Amino acid sequence: MAITEEEENLIHHLPKSYTKGGIKTMPFIIMNETLEKVASYGLQPNMVIYLMKVYNIEAATATSLLSMWSALSHGFALLGAFVSDSFLGRFTVVAIGSIFSLSGMTILWLTTMVPQLRPSHCDHFEICNRPTPAQLLVLLFSFGMIAVGAGFVRPCSIAFGADQLDNKENPNNKRIMESYFSWYYATIGMSTIVATTLIVYIQDAFGWQIGFGIPAILMFFSVAAFLSGSSLYIKVSASESLFTGFFQVLVASVRKRNIDLHSGNGEAYYHQSPSSEIQALTSSFRCLNKACIIEDPQIDANSDGLRASNPWRLCSVEQVESLKSLLRVVPMWSSNIMVQLSLNQFSFSTLQTMTMDRHIFSYFEVPAGSFSFFMVITLVVWITIYDRALVPIKSRYTGQPGGLSPVLRMGIGLVLSTAAMALSAITESIRRGLAIDQNDPQEIPNISSVNMSAMWLVPQYVLLGLADAFNAIGLVEFLYAELPKSMSSFVVAIFTLGMAVSGIFGSFIVNIVDSVTSYGGGVSWLSSNINKGHIDYYYWLIAFCNVVNFLYFLLICRYNRPHQEVE
Repeated sequence: MAITEEEENLIHHLPKSYTKGGIKTMPFIIMNETLEKVASYGLQPNMVIYLMKVYNIEAATATSLLSMWSALSHGFALLGAFVSDSFLGRFTVVAIGSIFSLSGMTILWLTTMVPQLRPSHCDHFEICNRPTPAQLLVLLFSFGMIAVGAGFVRPCSIAFGADQLDNKENPNNKRIMESYFSWYYATIGMSTIVATTLIVYIQDAFGWQIGFGIPAILMFFSVAAFLSGSSLYIKVSASESLFTGFFQVLVASVRKRNIDLHSGNGEAYYHQSPSSEIQALTSSFRCLNKACIIEDPQIDANSDGLRASNPWRLCSVEQVESLKSLLRVVPMWSSNIMVQLSLNQFSFSTLQTMTMDRHIFSYFEVPAGSFSFFMVITLVVWITIYDRALVPIKSRYTGQPGGLSPVLRMGIGLVLSTAAMALSAITESIRRGLAIDQNDPQEIPNISSVNMSAMWLVPQYVLLGLADAFNAIGLVEFLYAELPKSMSSFVVAIFTLGMAVSGIFGSFIVNIVDSVTSYGGGVSWLSSNINKGHIDYYYWLIAFCNVVNFLYFLLICRYNRPHQEVE
């Protein structure tokens, strides 16, 4: 994925005084993130099979556990962004996160090599032992270490790369950043392709010991690559805690709730931070403006007149506007949750695929966990076509730089996500019907050979890949445009927080559906024997939730108006 000569010239449009950063740092940063993705994503597709076959865990429980693991991995992104922006800086946080991931993957690898760390195999009578508390603790500890590592690396890596390229003096800066985000996302997509094909194939062909060992080794090289470029990086220093600032604004606003906003003398009436790029208040969430009102300059400000004597009573305009920016993006951000939930149905999809004919040629069978490859390759191909063909064509005919608006792309992604889940339900209904016709309904084996090609699942993966390409990149660009630069690490953190919420919501739905549908001794929709269950009904439920979510998105667009400055 080479960078064109034009892009390299744009990127090198930097003042001569710059001795660090720029294109020369990209190999180290991209390699760190790429290898981390190959390692961590390579563990996910087959993990439901590992939990069911090695740890003897039921399908619904395993899926719920993996959803919570995904939620933790993405939830820790908020902690990673907070620590990097407020205390340690992005470089240190990415380094710590990479080491945590390496440690977690090493422990997970050990569960495949040390018999005492996992339950014994099922006997000839199919009587299986459940994992002991100690065995579960080791497994969950490895998941936790990997989750912390992912949470520290992912929100800060992309922002750390942006630090190396972002140059406001370059007239082409906006185009450079747009291209960087697209190509960064595409590069991660390519690493995911390797993870879902090569790593998954190795796990199927050579077993868990080699299949889990290679990701641990790749993670070692990820850590080494990132640390080796340390002397070349621009390392932006951490600023004061944004979280503390948010709480200070809320407390100060409550304390001054009885103050009249219309009294005072314009800008002198509000506390300004001299080094801030934000010097004007906006009209949204006006009640928060009270937090930066100067009641008595002699009491509220220090002797230099620049700092507040009590930050829990007087905040700066920048603090107030940062909190407002965050609150303004919450509705649009929340519409992404259902898309992420739809994308995270790989556990059930893997179980479906195992019952179908996965042969492409008579001598080659595609691993069940590798079918998400079609989703990722769709994403990468679409980004390439969009960035290299469609955006230049649009710019030529409209005279406006850039492509479709972020909000429009998000809406298209929501529609595609709904269509993908509806198609998934239809395909599963056909597959289940064939499975029942070909077997005794009372004795349906857990894994059977259904006379149906697994290639029928490809269209739903393609739709999900397009949904992700439209919605995810649109949301990231929307967040970068709406939030101040001081919150740049929060962009990916907020995005991944949505993925965390979707993981928790997904786990909740799985548990509720499993409990309700199995009540009274009935067969759960999400039974480990998917031929007896009704995953198609579950998919229709997710499709319906997507429809409701799209209506919610339209409502947000209807009432989401540009904010204006206070006169």
